[in-house]
Amino acid sequence: MSVKKEANGRRAVQVEVEVPGTPEQVWQAIATGPGISSWFVPAQVEEQDGKPIAVTLEFGPGMSSRSVVKTWDPPHTFIRESDGWVPGSPPLGTEFHIEAKAGGTCIVRVVQSLFASTDDWDGQLTGAEEGWPGIFRILRLYLTHFRGQPSANMQLMAPVSGTPADAWTALTAATGIGGIAVGQRFVAPAGTPEFAGVVEYVSDSPFGALLRLDTPGPGVAALGTIEFGDTVMATVTFFMYGDNAAATTARETPRWQAWLGEQFPMG
Repeated sequence: MSVKKEANGRRAVQVEVEVPGTPEQVWQAIATGPGISSWFVPAQVEEQDGKPIAVTLEFGPGMSSRSVVKTWDPPHTFIRESDGWVPGSPPLGTEFHIEAKAGGTCIVRVVQSLFASTDDWDGQLTGAEEGWPGIFRILRLYLTHFRGQPSANMQLMAPVSGTPADAWTALTAATGIGGIAVGQRFVAPAGTPEFAGVVEYVSDSPFGALLRLDTPGPGVAALGTIEFGDTVMATVTFFMYGDNAAATTARETPRWQAWLGEQFPMG
């Protein structure tokens, strides 16, 4: 992976994915509040005179990011700019480009960029480059199986003692997906909140799994680990779909919060 550097100081990375749907259908997923919330994080789009002017993304309690819309050209190009991820870092541009392909699919290309005269901020761009493929897998599942349906999500995490590998082993064993191959069905063991479906993706580098659910309702679950400094976190994110999505999420969130606390009792 590498950062493309231009003479004017612009540094950028790009990632792309092929997804099912027309440009108009894909645009609804990447450039509207309900669409973004269906596969990424809860999002709100601010409008003025009928046109979007800003997007706010909620990554968790106290972790929101507001970006200003720079280009709005449906259903082809959506560009926004936000403050950098850490104090003192340059503003970050995020571009989405949609290109129609034969056979009813589209290429979605994301470009993230900033302007800098040194390499000091390149790690932020390469980190984003590494993260987008996993995010795009959720987008592809959403557009393939749940496109246009009402959605609700829950984002849960718990601190874990030990290494990310330790956390991943414990999380997969507790949820019943340890050792299950892609395409196989799983049912969570006793003691875990009701949880069943099909494994869509598993990786040990980085640790993560995507599950297409039929229980507790139609949806997608993303399991993984993440490191914040010296702290390792086990993460569980649910995207529920359909008319009962909000009710299911409201019911299941406290169950999963309690379960995570029991499995990883670090406080």
